[in-house]
Amino acid sequence: MGASEAAAVQVLTRAVQLDSEKKYGEALACYEQGIRLLLQAAKDVRDDSKRTHFRKKTEEYLARAEKVKEAAASEKANACTHKQIQIADGATGYSYEVVIGPLITPTLTEVVVEDAYIRSTHQVYNFLHLCELLVRKAEKLSSISLITSSDPSDPGTQRERLDELRRSLAGHNVSLDITFSDTIHDREIRFNNGWTVKIGRGLDYFKRADSRFAIGWADFDLRKCHQTTVDLYYRPPPKPNQPTQP
Repeated sequence: MGASEAAAVQVLTRAVQLDSEKKYGEALACYEQGIRLLLQAAKDVRDDSKRTHFRKKTEEYLARAEKVKEAAASEKANACTHKQIQIADGATGYSYEVVIGPLITPTLTEVVVEDAYIRSTHQVYNFLHLCELLVRKAEKLSSISLITSSDPSDPGTQRERLDELRRSLAGHNVSLDITFSDTIHDREIRFNNGWTVKIGRGLDYFKRADSRFAIGWADFDLRKCHQTTVDLYYRPPPKPNQPTQP
């Protein structure tokens, strides 16, 4: 076995192994290197039958390399992007407009909010502020789904307030679907444009304003915050007729 052939066998064996492990980027690099070595090996031999064998194997590896190249491109396109925002205790300038606003794109039509604590007056107001932001910035918004827990102390008032918000959103051609769950734990906001927002404290990361007539009562950019972490994840949404990732 010649030096080029031996090197080709070694590299292509590694390519097949990486391919089987779905490490497509590394596998592609090995396929390309192995194919170059195999072509060199075909030039070095004088035996026509062996040269024909090398060319046939080259064609097979080229076909597989093309498939791996497509898989690598798809893997890169579907890779999840992660950004993190650390909000310090007492910090200002972290309104929903600042934190969530940049994620609202023209393609956004559906939003799911999971937050166990949309119960008390100020918590419902937090959700209302988010809805106002969505209505203002998402021109094609058609639905908001809220998954929260029922207020054990006054469920009637909680439902009355959320129903009032539902009717108000309907006037803006946005439906509000409300689900009450006693087992909900996650706190996240999912946009159908690919973004997911996870906030350690949920929507309730603002401190109480000094009074109803103090700076920061209405403008959340001026409202002090509790310490929390915001994680922003982006994964390209599936194209039409494309199955979602398991």
